[in-house]
Amino acid sequence: MKRILIGLTVLAAVAAAGWLGFNLYVQHRATTEIEAAFGHFRASGGKASHGKVAFDLWSRTLTLEDITLEPGQQSNARFTIGGIKIASFKAAGVRQIDETRFSADSMDIVGSELAMEGGVGPANVKVAYNYKVPQLTVRNYSGPLLGEGSPASNSLIDVYRYLLDQFASVTVSSIVAPHATVTFDSGSDGPISGDLAYSGLDIRNISRGHIETAKEDRAVFNFNVSQEGKQDKLTGEVANIAVDDFDATAVAALLDPGKAKDDNYRRVYRKISAGPYTLTSAQGVRMQLDGFAIDDIELQPSILQSFLTIMAAAPVIQSASRPSAEEQRKMMESVAEIYERVRVGKVELGKLSMSTPQGEVKLNAVRYDQSEFALEGLDALSPKGPVKVERFALKSFSLAKLMRWSLQLATNGASSSPDELLGLFRALEGVEIKGVVAPYKDTEKSITLDSFNLNWGQFVGPVPSKFGLAAGMVVPADPSDPKEAALIAAGIDKLAVVVNFGAAWTEASHAVVFEPASIDLGNILKAQARITLANVPREAFSTDISQAIAQTAQIEAGAVEFTLRDTGLVDLAVAKFAQDQEISRDMARSAIIDSINAQRESVPNPDAATVVEAVARFVETPGQTLTIKLTPLGKVPVMQLLDLMKDEPLTALMQFRIEASTGM
Repeated sequence: MKRILIGLTVLAAVAAAGWLGFNLYVQHRATTEIEAAFGHFRASGGKASHGKVAFDLWSRTLTLEDITLEPGQQSNARFTIGGIKIASFKAAGVRQIDETRFSADSMDIVGSELAMEGGVGPANVKVAYNYKVPQLTVRNYSGPLLGEGSPASNSLIDVYRYLLDQFASVTVSSIVAPHATVTFDSGSDGPISGDLAYSGLDIRNISRGHIETAKEDRAVFNFNVSQEGKQDKLTGEVANIAVDDFDATAVAALLDPGKAKDDNYRRVYRKISAGPYTLTSAQGVRMQLDGFAIDDIELQPSILQSFLTIMAAAPVIQSASRPSAEEQRKMMESVAEIYERVRVGKVELGKLSMSTPQGEVKLNAVRYDQSEFALEGLDALSPKGPVKVERFALKSFSLAKLMRWSLQLATNGASSSPDELLGLFRALEGVEIKGVVAPYKDTEKSITLDSFNLNWGQFVGPVPSKFGLAAGMVVPADPSDPKEAALIAAGIDKLAVVVNFGAAWTEASHAVVFEPASIDLGNILKAQARITLANVPREAFSTDISQAIAQTAQIEAGAVEFTLRDTGLVDLAVAKFAQDQEISRDMARSAIIDSINAQRESVPNPDAATVVEAVARFVETPGQTLTIKLTPLGKVPVMQLLDLMKDEPLTALMQFRIEASTGM
């Protein structure tokens, strides 16, 4: 028994020595591998050092302390990395998948710091940045042991492409950083300095270049800004920053020279949202936004070429010498191309308020989707009083088309062609305004625009052949205006106006129909007209003025129907006549009717005489509806008719069969 115990003791001692020896071997190998990685970095021209290396075989935990990295010479003049420092790196559950990849159950990075210098703005003003992350935890990491390959060059684009390629080979279940800070400084004479503090970073499920979600609880910032010799301090914060479904492979495609002509849209973000957001200026400006959300941001890889053109032109634009018209045109063209190559599904901004020393502006919402851009709930202050707008919207709005149209006009000036002048109709296809309340002249009253809808479409070349207008407003009467004295005397202190107008050309029938065309003046009158033009050729919509005028000779007058409903007009006219003649209203009405009937004898056309009779009945009984219909007796060229209307109106009317009637 004694010998057995001695044998077991010796065996245990040998096993312990073996384990200790193997652990020391693994420790040595880990140190060798780490040093080889640092040597690879030094071979590229950089400086690299580290402190103690430890590896626990039982838990497969690697610990590395006091890491310092300083990249070598960087030819990229816009961004340079000064150095990277990490106080402690600890990876648990480390496994080597193959010769080039490894995985870890968790990685804890303590005391990391990045120093960088970069150019800001077109003038490339140098700004020194310092990033600090006290604690960063990575879970379930799998990726390359060392960076595979190297950037094709030190240019910013090649470096980004390289980093994105490396990122696409990494999988991570989560990255968490409780706090992080960024400080930046452009020097004593620079335009900006300040700091940002982030809290609650949480990134989930990174795989094959995709990030499922990335969230930040809060970001607080302090900026010192100098612009045109004026100093300002901006402070603020934004909460609940969130990014859903980011695709780095789509960004990598933008940087791929082989896809410079690729016009296929690739989604980069499914959604970006944040809010509330506040900003305060030392100049007395305060802005608050409840939140914003942007859905489905897509880009074409060819957008990079437009960015490069702008970057190349920026130094010229900022230089002392004034850029030529051609240089400005190329710059604007590239900006328009960028807008064309970006597609956004939807943008929504919540309640926005801005306080300034001059007053406060409030806006309930800003919305954009593929069909319209809209502002809702505007409340502002004008020099004459408060202004409110319930809704303002641009239909089928295209910023890229609008910029191209502006660019063409700015380039060609007075020599712009009619096609170019009409280009605005292609940039948007309608305007909607609702609920406008604004001060009226110098009175204490307000003018109200209940609604205004204007739309167009059905293009024949650059010319729309379909229009629609619907508007309603309330205008107060102005006692200081003599023209409105009769309204005020009749007890009408405001006038409600409703207008509807529509016009459309149909190629199959070659007809233009104006319908509806109506106006409703509240408690005065309602009028409606339907007008038809026949034999309108397609060429009449030509932007060649001479060609369009030549085509008007073919256009013929069609049927016309006019309806007038009395809702106070007759009584108002009778009252005004009675006041001017100093007679009673009954006498005034009789005098007006007699005057109308007297015209019947001088009208040679029996049809026209029926109109005179109908007008007399219309005046005789308030509240009547007068209807007049004109039907062409044959082909009536519009140009010929207009000439007759100017010189011989009765002869012009004889070209039509006229029907007139009244009724309640």
